[in-house]
Amino acid sequence: MKPMAPSSIDLTTGRIDLTHGAGGRSMAELITDLFQRALANEWLAQGNDQALVAVPPGRLAISTDSHVVSPLFFPGGDIGRLAVNGTINDLAMSGARPLYLAAAFILEEGLPLADLARIVEGMASAARAARVAIVTGDTKVVERGKGDGVFITTTGIGVVPEGIAISGDCAQPGDQILINGPVGDHGVAILAQREHLGFESEVCSDSAALHDLVAAMIAAVPQIHCLRDPTRGGLATTLNELARQSGVGMRVFEEAIPLRPAVAAACELLGLDPYYLANEGKLVAICPPDAAETLLAVMRAHPLGTESAIIGEVIADPQCFVSLRTRLGGERLLDWLAGEPLPRIC
Repeated sequence: MKPMAPSSIDLTTGRIDLTHGAGGRSMAELITDLFQRALANEWLAQGNDQALVAVPPGRLAISTDSHVVSPLFFPGGDIGRLAVNGTINDLAMSGARPLYLAAAFILEEGLPLADLARIVEGMASAARAARVAIVTGDTKVVERGKGDGVFITTTGIGVVPEGIAISGDCAQPGDQILINGPVGDHGVAILAQREHLGFESEVCSDSAALHDLVAAMIAAVPQIHCLRDPTRGGLATTLNELARQSGVGMRVFEEAIPLRPAVAAACELLGLDPYYLANEGKLVAICPPDAAETLLAVMRAHPLGTESAIIGEVIADPQCFVSLRTRLGGERLLDWLAGEPLPRIC
């Protein structure tokens, strides 16, 4: 490839303008000096409009997700790390080993290039940590006022090994429900940053890639029936999704669900229900009852599962209700989320 003249892109004080999406020199410099430099790998280096990649034996798993987080940066992460980890987790919930990611950026005119560089570096760091390559992508620029800084869409490809059959329609009465740690951290972290709320203890997003944890879980308990990451809508919505897919009911126990005191306090202050808050580093696992303790031990042995718990059980219920047994011994319905208490958090 013929070298270009020295770059004029200013990653310190410069801002995105319409020329960065116009297909000319400015766009080429943005791609070369920012995206290709930060995300460097053999596929991006080819400079093609597609990536030709090798795929190991097994069934392909494909997932795509759009990220419209506000604010772009928050305690524990940023939109870039969230985009990488979120798509990796969507693949992992099928038992897949994530292999490759594609990323598309919608940039708003006026976005500081330093912010964009920070986001791309966050993506690169998250991808390296997960051993997943971002192999292709696209960039578009919209006029000022027609975006919100940056929107990111990521698509992931992974491979599910033969013999693994994990799906949302596989839960059976008697199965046990597990989670790998406290709920609501991400939702409260976003809200605190957005609204400039000061809590005595800072709450950080739990954003993390869960595929290594999932691999350890499957190695120990290959008969796991369901996996799902409780992102938008939180734990309650995820349980409703799984209950409806499997045609069963679910009962969870309030005293068993991990919840940080700072998150509980914030929810009480703001009138929020922690079971509907988004999470970005949590998974719900459903397995046969005789495998639950083994699975719990494996989860607790992993750094991303030290606070794992068995939180409930699958029950026979043609209405597919999800209920919460409270600490006081009462029972309330965890219904589908009505409205959106925290917009744009994942």
